[in-house]
Amino acid sequence: MGFEVPTLVQAQAIPVILSGRHVPHLHVRVCGNCRLVKAATGTGKTVAYLAPVIHHLQSKDPRVQRSDGISILVATPGRLLDHLKNTSSFIHTNMRWIIFDEADRILELGFGKEIEEILDILGSRQDKSLSNENAISSTSELPRQNLLLSATLNDKVNHLAQISLENPVMIGLDDKKVQPKPSQEIISSLAPEMDNTLGHSGKILSSSNAEYNLPAQLVQRYVKVSCGSRLVALLSILNNLFKGDATQKVVVFFSTCDAVDFHYSLLSEFQWPPNSQSNVDLKQAFVGCKTFRLHGNMQHEDRRTTFHTFKTEKSAVLLSTDVAARGLDFPKVRCIIQFDSPGEASEYVHRVGRTARLGEKGDSLLFLQPVEIDYLRNLEKHGVLLTEYPLVKLLDSFPLYGQKHHAKKLFSLEMHPWVLHLQKALESYISRESKMKKLAQNAFCSWVRAYSAHRGDLKSIFTVKKLHLGHVARSLALKEQPSLVGRSFHNQAKKRKRDLKQKGVSKKRRVGNKS
Repeated sequence: MGFEVPTLVQAQAIPVILSGRHVPHLHVRVCGNCRLVKAATGTGKTVAYLAPVIHHLQSKDPRVQRSDGISILVATPGRLLDHLKNTSSFIHTNMRWIIFDEADRILELGFGKEIEEILDILGSRQDKSLSNENAISSTSELPRQNLLLSATLNDKVNHLAQISLENPVMIGLDDKKVQPKPSQEIISSLAPEMDNTLGHSGKILSSSNAEYNLPAQLVQRYVKVSCGSRLVALLSILNNLFKGDATQKVVVFFSTCDAVDFHYSLLSEFQWPPNSQSNVDLKQAFVGCKTFRLHGNMQHEDRRTTFHTFKTEKSAVLLSTDVAARGLDFPKVRCIIQFDSPGEASEYVHRVGRTARLGEKGDSLLFLQPVEIDYLRNLEKHGVLLTEYPLVKLLDSFPLYGQKHHAKKLFSLEMHPWVLHLQKALESYISRESKMKKLAQNAFCSWVRAYSAHRGDLKSIFTVKKLHLGHVARSLALKEQPSLVGRSFHNQAKKRKRDLKQKGVSKKRRVGNKS
């Protein structure tokens, strides 16, 4: 399959997982053979657990036959729990591995309760089978192994590790964060050439401020741009990327499907220069590359075609929602642009993980409005540091009417000649194309809803009250704010204020009655 040498996490994990029950000090009881693997996205975690599993299945004596049934089951937590509870023919007495891949995401999606129930069912039945002396017929048989894999370590992952792993081997965790035990020497002896980097037996670390694990060769930057100038900034950056190097791939992340559809159509159809009506042949796409889109509202076959086509392209841009943030391997992606900030801070890790994979170099760029700049502090808590992208320098490089302009520090970014020039062209194009105008209005509605849906610590950073909806419309090249959304949004805000006021009055009445 083209694998020549293992990645670091594979070199660390595979010998430990292969060791199985032959490392008795790693577990208290025979089914407590457990591993916690934490490594950056794109480092080969999937192969790190699949290779040992397939190796053991192939070496099983007698060999596994098709008539024996399912050897590997891939399932979502809800469906698996349903079969465990209700399907009498769902037999799992020979189960040897429970693997929680993308554990952080499983828990973020709210499957914590289902996972605990699954562990209760499998744990109790496994114990009963092991109480029988004949449960393991051969010393070559492996005990059950629990494998927990995640690119980010947070409180929820910690909790899952605590309830599912006994005296776990920690792979891919910083030495400073884990307290090794004497068993480290025995683990290292499995592969002496790896020094002492193989794994650690220790406690689950406290992760309220746990660091995100990102590739060292990833260059991370942010661009600070006001809401109304976001579209011009994005198009200018993409234009520059493909003008400088035509053989590269870029992925741009958006918060909604409607936003993907709008920007996809815009990049595909908007031509430049806008005023050359006399000679149509002079016009060309503003961003000179093939454009693809990917989101959850597309038909499965369309998503599949997009994935395979973009994967084989040498130069292209993919516009996507978080459907492409995890589990998809696009080779040779040079840059990740997060046009909309992720709904969860940990998702930042998985988005940028689409580049700088397997030792390749990569860049990431995060768009932030001035009112959102505290998001950088949120990332800094986890050891993620971003430097600022020189946007003004880039804008200065674009020619106006055949001559380069030299910007002076006498105006804001919004008043930059190139920003005004391109924004005017975009608004003119959108206003005369009814299809594009409708797409922009849909994107406006969904973007405001998504922006108001931020949770937890991010809610105080991405505050709808701080938004100027007219500027949001401008970021979609709309000359006017869609009145329906503006009115409904305004009515909702008034209703919230009225409800709060009524609560306050009723509270005063209760206090007055008590007194």
